[in-house]
Amino acid sequence: MRIIRYVKENEKQLAAVTNENKVVDLPFIDFMSLIETARQKNKTAFDIVKQIVAEEEKQPLEGLKLTTPIDAPEVWASGVTYKKSKEARNYEATQGKLDRQTFYDKVYDAVRPEIFFKSTAARTVGPNDPVYLRSDSHWQIPEPELGLVIDKEGTILGYIAGNDMSCRDIEGENPLYLPQAKVWKNSCSIGPAILLKEAVSDPYDLKIMCRIYRNEEKVFDGEAKVNQLKRTLEELVEFLVLDNIIFDGTVLLTGTCVVPPNEFTLYDNDRIEIEIPGIGILNNPVIQSNAVQTI
Repeated sequence: MRIIRYVKENEKQLAAVTNENKVVDLPFIDFMSLIETARQKNKTAFDIVKQIVAEEEKQPLEGLKLTTPIDAPEVWASGVTYKKSKEARNYEATQGKLDRQTFYDKVYDAVRPEIFFKSTAARTVGPNDPVYLRSDSHWQIPEPELGLVIDKEGTILGYIAGNDMSCRDIEGENPLYLPQAKVWKNSCSIGPAILLKEAVSDPYDLKIMCRIYRNEEKVFDGEAKVNQLKRTLEELVEFLVLDNIIFDGTVLLTGTCVVPPNEFTLYDNDRIEIEIPGIGILNNPVIQSNAVQTI
């Protein structure tokens, strides 16, 4: 069972999507209201939604204008959680020489994972919204990731697709530039739906796919499974909430294992599709920022 929001009479309407792509409006103001109602009734969100879906009128998913399924107060991200990501970061840090061990090797094998702040609700975009390219970077890629929707206690409530846009040249120049390599206007997208935790028997079986189109011709196509993750999902959440204040509806992106070739960079007017079967396709056009070059 998937949870979406769509624009209905200029308002954001929470709704459920069945396996047959039929949509049923839900009588809750937002996703966390659904979760709270389920807890008050000592039921799961899946049970609540299943009952409503069985009783209410359905409409087609096609044609609805989707928004982010949740206004995540914060989006956090995990880095170097897959071997492919470690290899890509090493390539950046050594300018392609790969002639030494780097701090990316160390964090990949360390007890403590890399977790960094990525976005806020005001900075995060959803399905079909544009993601931007930084004006002071010349090597930028999407990072398709499985996201965890959690509450303030760190309980995993559902799964979402995410795009952690990244500047490989800025991060490779100096690790202290990580915030600038990761955070700028429209550099994070999430959606198109939240797959309820109870609807997933094993999240490590989920597949992450990424396709990039240029002039509507596919220029990159890659995929990976979550079971290639070096760490457990619970482990990443545990380190995020440790001695930290986390808000209900926070999203934690869990890292990428789908990385375009080292010679690849995004261009203005490209289009990115990130698909996680069971969640859906997160589609975002790419726009070059018009900010004045400062470097």
